[in-house]
Amino acid sequence: MNKFYYLLALLFIPIGTAVSQNILTAQEAVSLAMQNNFDVLLTKNDLAVAKENLTYGNAGLLPSLTANFSQSNSNQNSKQTQVSGEVRELDNAKNNSMNYGVSLGWTIFDGFGMFARYDKLNELKARGEIELQSVIISTVGDVLNMYYTIVLEENLLNTIDSSIMISTDRLKTAENRFQIGKASKLEVLNVQVNLNSDESLRLKKIETIRNLKTELNRLMARDLNNDFQVEEQFHFNENLKMDDLLIQASSQNLELQLIKLDKRIAELELKDVKSRRLPIVRLNSGYNFSSSESSLGFVSQSSARGLTYGVTASFNIFDGFNQRRIERIAKIGVEKAGIQIERSKALVDASIVKAYQSYMTNISLAKLEDKNERIAKQNLGITLDKYKIGTISAVEFRDAQENYVNAMSRLKEANYLAKLSEIGLKELVGNLDL
Repeated sequence: MNKFYYLLALLFIPIGTAVSQNILTAQEAVSLAMQNNFDVLLTKNDLAVAKENLTYGNAGLLPSLTANFSQSNSNQNSKQTQVSGEVRELDNAKNNSMNYGVSLGWTIFDGFGMFARYDKLNELKARGEIELQSVIISTVGDVLNMYYTIVLEENLLNTIDSSIMISTDRLKTAENRFQIGKASKLEVLNVQVNLNSDESLRLKKIETIRNLKTELNRLMARDLNNDFQVEEQFHFNENLKMDDLLIQASSQNLELQLIKLDKRIAELELKDVKSRRLPIVRLNSGYNFSSSESSLGFVSQSSARGLTYGVTASFNIFDGFNQRRIERIAKIGVEKAGIQIERSKALVDASIVKAYQSYMTNISLAKLEDKNERIAKQNLGITLDKYKIGTISAVEFRDAQENYVNAMSRLKEANYLAKLSEIGLKELVGNLDL
């Protein structure tokens, strides 16, 4: 019996910890993903572009200043007939002209469209920030799901390893019983088949864990062959309340926030479109220098410099009803965004309700499987006593062993599903912590 309890204790001791490897915590996995994940980095670049676009000049609020320079030269055979009838001719007559200066243009009024455009650029920056948060939340969720899947599979591997130890001990017992004539060769062969079956499961489980680690390395954007150990245990929060989650989601759910911003952007687009009904007033100014030379003509050389200034105004009187069409389309965009907000809110609420029901079910299953595991453990102890004294067969002992291993596996899987349900709920709310 002492040996039996030693074997049972092995079920709670991770076999893999004997290997000298660095333990990667869930927090470290998330931190690495935040630094290296390609989706996060790409979204950060998109946000940087949105920030660069948020300028007064891009919205049309600032003047434009342009420097100009031009020079032209010609060499022609010229012939001129004057009003008096006099004819003037010159071969290879040279004509040169040069102009340079600066010009200033500033739209001082465009129906307040420039202010609407600036506000729109600001909202686009805010949208980029929320998109980054959304990608971060999604990435954190993927990393945690993958991480805890590896924890589960490692625990199941430990369970298989411990089952192999029990099967190995059973094989020795069966061989001893066969040697003294208390068991048949068939019993020994059956136990050997059971042990081989456990070994086969172990190989498949190791392959699964390696593939999962490769996927987690991909999410963290590091060497795919980088091996590591994960934490042995994890805990889930049993105190989440559906009413609190629904209230938080109404203000924190990132999808809802994005759609609300889209509605605001659509309203600013409508405001910009309506501004085109009003006149556009633009100030113009400049300082220019010009000079010209002519070998043939009334003026052989001239130059001028000075300041120019003025104002231009334009007003759209009729454009084939295009202005009215564009305004109607913009209004439809605002109405559509409002409908999308209501639809998304209903979808988010429904998703939270369904996810919460799964969360509560998984917590109940975890508690139930905990009781089943304790019963299966007690049953295995009684069965071992009977097997030692020969009152039950190896097949019956194998059934008790499998029942206990399966109960352990179901308990670990129930805890895992409860943890995933917690992560999914927090991801829906938009507030996923570790």
